[in-house]
Amino acid sequence: PLCLIGGICVLVLLEKHLSGIIIIGCIGLMIMFASGIKLKLLGLMGGAAGAFVVAFALLTDYTKRRIDIWLNPELYPQDGGWQTLQGMRAIGSGGFFGLGLGNSRQKFSYVSQPQNDFIYTIICEELGFIGAISVILLFGVLVWRGYVIAMRSPDRFAQLVAIGISSKVALQVLLNIAVVTNSIPNTGISLPFFSYGGTAMVVQLVEMGTLLAISRYTLEKK
Repeated sequence: PLCLIGGICVLVLLEKHLSGIIIIGCIGLMIMFASGIKLKLLGLMGGAAGAFVVAFALLTDYTKRRIDIWLNPELYPQDGGWQTLQGMRAIGSGGFFGLGLGNSRQKFSYVSQPQNDFIYTIICEELGFIGAISVILLFGVLVWRGYVIAMRSPDRFAQLVAIGISSKVALQVLLNIAVVTNSIPNTGISLPFFSYGGTAMVVQLVEMGTLLAISRYTLEKK
């Protein structure tokens, strides 16, 4: 499994897509954990993968710049820090109840590409704290139900597939929200089912269809 996951990560590495490597690697480690790998071995592999990601981030000019912008976005107001600063302003201007659906002001040439990676900031501005928490809770219920389906799966293969799909959604949501709140450097990860993208939406719907197909054969307790 490590060779298979590592091979895929190497191909993604050639595209300089660090966030993609993180997601694929974490999904692989989660599935290996669920399949019963020894925790000591899993810890060694996870530590090695983490060290590689940190080294890659610190030794590559592209990622080093993103870290600098993350730490001091106000020093790059007309460059990489613009999107972060405007996104944070959108989150703050939403207040508790928001400005109302469709009434965002920051989406008009302030937050760059508001329909993609930073769409959560527009949700916060239009629906406020209540709407932002509601979106997180909806994703939480979706991921929780995915793991419930996995635990009730009729065989190990279906169980691991359900775990992988649920973990992928959870990781994407976690990384996306962490980026737009400036908790981690900008990684370019979309928000599932919200961010614009035809191919991404098709893949996500296929994943949900797969989960539903597995749920048809779950083992219910009598």
